[in-house]
Amino acid sequence: MRIPAPASASRLTDLPGLERFNTAPAGAAEVALLACCGSRRWVRRLAAHRPYPDLDALLAAADEASYDLSATDLDEALADESSSGLHPAAPPAAHTALRAAHAAYESRFGHAFVICLDGFRPDEQPDQVLSGIRSRLGNDPDEERATAADQLRRLARARLAHVVANHPESGLSTGS
Repeated sequence: MRIPAPASASRLTDLPGLERFNTAPAGAAEVALLACCGSRRWVRRLAAHRPYPDLDALLAAADEASYDLSATDLDEALADESSSGLHPAAPPAAHTALRAAHAAYESRFGHAFVICLDGFRPDEQPDQVLSGIRSRLGNDPDEERATAADQLRRLARARLAHVVANHPESGLSTGS
């Protein structure tokens, strides 16, 4: 869910990414962080500890906040995720297989399947998602919860790095 940035964030567009994040009004920073991870506790914690001296410090803080999520915080973050789909041009059979796999996963575990696909080319990602779902369906609920939490942490890191990498769609600039 993308929440529009407050109008007061317009001056942030000319600043380098991390500086823009560090100096953003609290509301704008929280909006951008919420797009990275749906846990409001995670968001508040990262926003409250600004400024960060460098990206590594920010990512380390994000990891620490992710590891400290309570069961309720993790539920909130997982509830904010949605199952990924395929490019519309993919064959209909691929869409059907992926929808069925997502439905089976969500029925078994009660939340969307999350996986971080950093390092995979776009053409490899659908196969990674499908094989990931199939392999993780065999996990017991506690094991899968730990796996999903780790994947969510990795996703949040990747999204956060994107937010501070001078991307205007990050929610820290106008027009989001």
